[in-house]
Amino acid sequence: MDASPALEPSLDAKLAHLRATLGALPSALVAFSGGVDSSLLLRVAVDVLGARVVALTTVSPTNPEDDTVTALALARTLDVAHVVVESDELAIPNYAANPTNRCYLCKDRLYDVCAAEAAARGLAVILDGVNVDDLGDYRPGLRAAEEHGIRHPLVEAGLRKEDLRSISRVLGLPTWDKPASPCLSSRFPYGTEITLERLGQVAAAELALRELGFREVRIRFHGELARIEVAAGELARFADQALRAAAVRGVRAAGFRHVTVDLEGFRSGSLNDTVVARPSPRV
Repeated sequence: MDASPALEPSLDAKLAHLRATLGALPSALVAFSGGVDSSLLLRVAVDVLGARVVALTTVSPTNPEDDTVTALALARTLDVAHVVVESDELAIPNYAANPTNRCYLCKDRLYDVCAAEAAARGLAVILDGVNVDDLGDYRPGLRAAEEHGIRHPLVEAGLRKEDLRSISRVLGLPTWDKPASPCLSSRFPYGTEITLERLGQVAAAELALRELGFREVRIRFHGELARIEVAAGELARFADQALRAAAVRGVRAAGFRHVTVDLEGFRSGSLNDTVVARPSPRV
């Protein structure tokens, strides 16, 4: 299916570039999380490479459960070979201490798993869903990708997040408007220990807020205090006393004693504010 005529010319050209990049590969393994980025990458890779592409998804206590459900369902829809690997990031040395290079430790393990699977299947290259916008944030995982020789086809095609959403919508992908969903460890300030119990608290509190109708929500963990981030356009909903009480009940039921709402609203990577920005590797 080629829906590119419905795209703006600039997006049509980027999609053509992506297709050409993938078409030049003998075969590939896609690190597939079920998010907007890797879902589009996998869809186009399947279109271009067919049976020469394999998707790999890791399942871990640090992964939002919704992402795993989405990944499994989309892989079935695309009829692509899908490898699901159980992983435990908390067992990685120093990961639970939550250092500023935590993302590097996680991605390094992910790419080790991908490399082993690619080698076993004779696949030529490993791809991930990094896009151009990702290069502007603090992402130590990019260094792990560089060390492992991971290709970023979306970056090579000049695709940004909004580009991916627009193309995904035209292609009929159900993930086109899926909120960003990084790993649950991103809810903890650097230096705050990450435990299985605390991950469960965050997951349960976020689920309680989503059940109240909030689409994009983060629970930032600060010990007994949960700091709620929701989209700026939804902050006014907390003026409703009944909804506010329900939100507090839901978050406290997850194990927090104190509940507060961040008046700045949701900011992707807000806990990176304390980290001195470092240049991203060239990709």
